[in-house]
Amino acid sequence: MNLMADASRPQDAPPGFHLLAKPSGSTCNIDCTYCFFLSKDALYPNEKHRMSDETLELYIQQLLDSHRTPTVTIAWQGGEPTLMKVEFFRKSIEIVQKYRRPGQTIEHTFQTNGILLDDEWCAFFKEHNFLVGISCDGPREIHNTYRLDRGKQGTFDKVMKGWRYLRKHDVDFNVLCTVNAANEKHGRAVYRFFRDEMGAKWVQFIPIVERANADTINIANLGWSEQAGGQRMLYTQSGNMVTNRTVGSRQYGQFLIDIFEEWVRHDVGEVFVQLFDVTLEAFFGRHLLCIHAPTCGYGPALEYNGDLYSCDHFVEPKYLLGNIHQKTLLEMVASPEQRKFGDDKRNLLTKQCQDCKVRNLCNGGCPKDRFGVSRDGEPGQNYLCEGLELFFMHTGPTMVLMAQLLQKRRAPSEVMGIIADRDAEQTHNALCPCGSGNKFRRCHGDQNPASPFSKLELSPVEAEPVATN
Repeated sequence: MNLMADASRPQDAPPGFHLLAKPSGSTCNIDCTYCFFLSKDALYPNEKHRMSDETLELYIQQLLDSHRTPTVTIAWQGGEPTLMKVEFFRKSIEIVQKYRRPGQTIEHTFQTNGILLDDEWCAFFKEHNFLVGISCDGPREIHNTYRLDRGKQGTFDKVMKGWRYLRKHDVDFNVLCTVNAANEKHGRAVYRFFRDEMGAKWVQFIPIVERANADTINIANLGWSEQAGGQRMLYTQSGNMVTNRTVGSRQYGQFLIDIFEEWVRHDVGEVFVQLFDVTLEAFFGRHLLCIHAPTCGYGPALEYNGDLYSCDHFVEPKYLLGNIHQKTLLEMVASPEQRKFGDDKRNLLTKQCQDCKVRNLCNGGCPKDRFGVSRDGEPGQNYLCEGLELFFMHTGPTMVLMAQLLQKRRAPSEVMGIIADRDAEQTHNALCPCGSGNKFRRCHGDQNPASPFSKLELSPVEAEPVATN
């Protein structure tokens, strides 16, 4: 395949981009209290949110045609994409084969709450090598705080049933965990649950930051379910107040550090935590996650009807780029409006951010969270700044060690031996380096505490799943 740019491509066209497609729009079969995306149904009132066959084919054709990278990712999200049934995605595979150019490698990803997964779904995922993200916020007591069904009951048991089907069919999966007011103080317990009880090898943590203003905060604190007597209030990235479900800034940083101190002692090279991986890459000048890249704008979101928005977090009228039935994906991604959206991430940094010691790692974080005020009184500071700075400063020395190992063509997992030697030199009453204020031996040391949450009980068969293929 010719990977060189061709004359017909827009001047600012990227070689590739990562698009999130929402075939069922904002429609979901559960009612998570913090899910502001439920409110996006207000953008398309009185419509059935289902992607048509025509839109599906046009989307995949344009996506494959627009890429000049050897690998193209087709990423399905929601709402809840399993509402589209397996047949829709079988058709997507047929369309991929119809339009895939010689030399193109196609990767399929699928984000789900897991509730509708069964043998048919998971056999399909396995057959076509899907990477499935399953949403879970931790052990039962935590998960059931906000991840509720329409009857306001916790969904933990239903999610674990879906996860068991993934294991049964040996489907590659990762865990997407939101960090919120319910789990912000339990980083290590949440991580251990994913690692030890769910057997997760890939984990990503997404902070819940729900914005509101004085006029909307009381309604927002009730959640984004349909309110009595009317439709949901449309969530937009506006306001400088946050809901009571929102993770605290410093708490977010401490949550990540709590996990990092566990991971760096036991799991480097075995469990992959998205933020840890991309932080290490940043020491080599590679920014693989839009949130902490210098610029963004290469992660648009496609609605069920072909409308394209600048970003999954900015699905609102101001950021509508157009529709694939009138413009191509590439035209819209390369448009001046979208490039300005992406460049503003760098160009609108506060002076505090510009002068920050960890700017090369953080780059001001996601624009959606920039509604705070800097130490100098300048608007546009990231709400999560304190926690992000805490995390990057704390992990920096260890990341440097791992980067040095890589430069010497050695495995970064060797850092665990270095950390073990340091731990052996700790005095009996030494404080834990995680910053908890507790003694090391009873924190991240050899007498670390057990989880305060109930365990996931597995039968012998479930504990040792057998692949069906």
